[in-house]
Amino acid sequence: MYQGTYTFPATERVVFGRPAAEVVREEMDRLGFTRVFLMAPTALVEATPLVSQIVAALEHKSVTVWSGIAAHTPREDVLAAAAAAREAQAEVIVAIGGGSITDAAKGVQTFLAQNVTALEQIDALRKRPDEAMTAARPGLRAPTVRMIAIPTTLAGAEFTPYAGITNRQRGVKEVFTHPLQAPRIVVLDPQVALHTPDWLWLSTGVRALDHAVEDICSVDAQPFSEGTALQAIRLLARALPATRKDPQDLQSRLDAQMAMWLSSVGPQAGVNMGASHAIGHALGGTGHVPHGYTSCIMMPHVMRFNEAAVHDRHVLIAQALGSRTTAAADLVARLIDGLDVPRTLREVHITTDAQLDAIALAAMEDPWIATNPRPITQAAQVRDLLEVARG
Repeated sequence: MYQGTYTFPATERVVFGRPAAEVVREEMDRLGFTRVFLMAPTALVEATPLVSQIVAALEHKSVTVWSGIAAHTPREDVLAAAAAAREAQAEVIVAIGGGSITDAAKGVQTFLAQNVTALEQIDALRKRPDEAMTAARPGLRAPTVRMIAIPTTLAGAEFTPYAGITNRQRGVKEVFTHPLQAPRIVVLDPQVALHTPDWLWLSTGVRALDHAVEDICSVDAQPFSEGTALQAIRLLARALPATRKDPQDLQSRLDAQMAMWLSSVGPQAGVNMGASHAIGHALGGTGHVPHGYTSCIMMPHVMRFNEAAVHDRHVLIAQALGSRTTAAADLVARLIDGLDVPRTLREVHITTDAQLDAIALAAMEDPWIATNPRPITQAAQVRDLLEVARG
């Protein structure tokens, strides 16, 4: 029997199927903002027209473009971006890109609100392993400079209030949360996604699938998000193979973006994820593996580990993938196999015992390891999963 409370997120609106530059211009005028801090990866700034199109659409505004965010969102980069946004007197942040850019923009919002100007101030803001993922730390001031997110991948960071920011000194990705870190507006434009490399698009699509699977299997699953997660699985099962076959298929790209949104309904409202996400965070922050690849590699193994604890949930997942007889983990593995993405840790250069040991320890610091549906209480359990995934 379900029991709980569903809390709606702080996102005001999702605009889908329209040109991103046009939507951003309309929203800036509607909200009355004149000073914009636009964050984007260097590749989008230098090799695509996307950023210049938005800047041109905002010709009547003051726009500062910032592209100094490395993969996995190092805290030094977020601190530098916050300083630049403060100097620009930004009224709103526009983030276009994938999860690293989006998480960086979330961090900038909180760093501005707490007036963070030095690295040593950041430790007081990060989430501890025993704290709930979605609740703000006591005493944090609410961000007043909010963001508009334009995703170019399917990782789904645009729909959640938490950010993963890497502490390079510790080699760990740390979590920073406030409800108002969630973007105020999200723009889903399939044309924007045409510039995303196939490997990134497809692997982050598997990340969205991971959101949906772990939502349905969550220790605090919700009826509302269960329904959206199941629809996300149905859409991704069609859209990911379709966009691999024809990268120009705009309808399938939009379907995949819709699936990303639907897969995030649970996480954005506080439904906790499990070990695939926790280990994925460690593989990213400690092992430097791209977000999408972590789900491609770990999700089927974690599903098999959890199967006995969530068998009825796996039946729902299998049905959404079109089967009443095949195990859900095998169906997920089969879908991933058809996308030409890495399937083992060896393929992403995680090969040594020392690497696996460090990643297992880092995963134990992630709040979501504690909410896996089959209890994980020791690093040795994570280490066993990593060994199976090593290949």
